[in-house]
Amino acid sequence: MASREGKRRTHQDHEHLVPLAALLSRETRAAKMEKPIIRYGEAAQSRKGEDYFLINTDTLRVPSNSSTSFSVFAIFDGHNGKAAAVFTRENLLNHVLSALPRGLSRDEWLQALPRALVSGFVKTDKEFQSRGETSGTTATFVIVDGWTVTVACVGDSRCVLDTSGGSVSNLTVDHRLEDNKEERERVTASGGEVGRLSIVGGVEIGPLRCWPGGLCLSRSIGDMDVGEFIVPVPFVKQVKLSKLGGRLIIASDGIWDALSSEAAAKACRGLPAELAARQVVKEALRRRGLKDDTTCIVVDIIPPDNTQEPSTTSPKKHNNFFRSLLFRKKSNSSNQLSKKLSTVSIVEELFEEGSAMLAERLGSGDCSKESRTGGGIFTCAICQLDLAPSEGISVHAGSIFSTSLKPWKGPFLCTDCRDKKEAMEGKRPSGVKVI
Repeated sequence: MASREGKRRTHQDHEHLVPLAALLSRETRAAKMEKPIIRYGEAAQSRKGEDYFLINTDTLRVPSNSSTSFSVFAIFDGHNGKAAAVFTRENLLNHVLSALPRGLSRDEWLQALPRALVSGFVKTDKEFQSRGETSGTTATFVIVDGWTVTVACVGDSRCVLDTSGGSVSNLTVDHRLEDNKEERERVTASGGEVGRLSIVGGVEIGPLRCWPGGLCLSRSIGDMDVGEFIVPVPFVKQVKLSKLGGRLIIASDGIWDALSSEAAAKACRGLPAELAARQVVKEALRRRGLKDDTTCIVVDIIPPDNTQEPSTTSPKKHNNFFRSLLFRKKSNSSNQLSKKLSTVSIVEELFEEGSAMLAERLGSGDCSKESRTGGGIFTCAICQLDLAPSEGISVHAGSIFSTSLKPWKGPFLCTDCRDKKEAMEGKRPSGVKVI
């Protein structure tokens, strides 16, 4: 009898066992449920044919693993021709991904992303300038991974966040000489001249520009004829949205010359992403006409259990307390506050940096491939070129930041990238010659 009971129990126990594959499938489905739904739309009106955009919603952090997918949205507003915008659209994403170490967890990958974006932007600029073409482009590059949004930008294309509570904020900085005193000082300190266009009689007109070249931006990709003090080092901001989601409006200056960030967000509330993008373009053209290429991408980040588009209601009035909480710095002691304010659309700021100095942006730490892939060869932090230990030049060597960081430690640069770094800082003439 005892043996029969034991067999009966064993049989019953086996009936409740779940195969490993089924458990993994459940975990994968649970992870997907935590991810927001991404919906997007784009619209454009062309005048010069120099605006380009990139949309990729199935990029993988880990090859062949669909659960590690993330989305990329970008706008490139070219000037003096379209070559720089086209080249950047085709190469920037790959250069950013190649600068990220392998084998990272998702959290580690997100933490490494700001530095990889700096490397990718500078490498793209360096490669394009080597072609000898003189066009340039802005770049606003957005990565959406789950609830985390990472934005990198040079120039004056902009990314705006509209939360479900109706609060609007810029995730980018406009690199216009007219509006940015700090950038004007950096350009002049690096050897450029800043002034307005002078016409007959000495009358100055138009916005502030950098000379030679007459560019009104202080950062871009390309523009080799202007001078390398016009740098490709991006402003980077990384935020984590609340589970209420939000809407991103990414657009070229054809939009922002006609509409404020708030006006663009208000113009498309209540519309799905595809119609929203068209409405923003339509409103910009209504106010200003087609004076420039006008391009807009709208991205909705939607809770998985909510089919309603974010920002569909008119903005609610928040008191000053809630308004001050829209952007909240990352904190280890915020769990209790988060529970109390779970219904408020709070955006957690994870990272923000806009310095143009590579020694500051690339940071410190061991950048050898030994720490990445098991090899013993050093790697250039920008172009990813393999270096012998004796060949690498620390990014901190000769820098004002080397007072607190050891210049014999990484990250390291190859000779060409070190020359570019010094040219951007005005320490030596650019090695690139205009043909």
